[in-house]
Amino acid sequence: MGSSHISIHNKAFKPYLSAAQLDEAVRGLAARLSADYAGREPLFVVVLTGAFMFASDLLKYVSGPCEIVFIRVASYEGTGSTGTVQEILGLREDVQGRHLIIVEDIVDTGTTMHHLLPTLQANGPASVEIATLFFKPESLRHELSLRYVALEIPNDFVVGYGLDYDGLGRNLPDVYVAV
Repeated sequence: MGSSHISIHNKAFKPYLSAAQLDEAVRGLAARLSADYAGREPLFVVVLTGAFMFASDLLKYVSGPCEIVFIRVASYEGTGSTGTVQEILGLREDVQGRHLIIVEDIVDTGTTMHHLLPTLQANGPASVEIATLFFKPESLRHELSLRYVALEIPNDFVVGYGLDYDGLGRNLPDVYVAV
């Protein structure tokens, strides 16, 4: 990882986590998931767009049979968030009796997961867990069970490895933090 700062939309960011550090954290999380779900054939439900890089790397390291589906969560009316999940776009699989693992890039306030979980649970899965790359415990506003957290981070704004700043920065292999 380069030691230089970057600028996105005139906002400065400094290096925070290297691709190697991210890979180590993702491998560790994948090992836990592989052990916990051995023989179960879980369905990984990836929340787009931010989790695409994390999900790709995570699934490379998960051993055993599993399926993956990509969803988008619609919670907007016009230009403002309603604060509730209106629709899960892309989930066509029958989840009844399945072990679901929601793959999220970052859990900060927990609002998305707070509203997504009941929607998924209403469809009768055997279990639902969250696997997140980043967790900001200081930001959490909703009680959530987070068994699978790759990295806990402070309440700072981060970009890279799938996370963006106004649409840019998702393609960065490292993670940067706003200065």
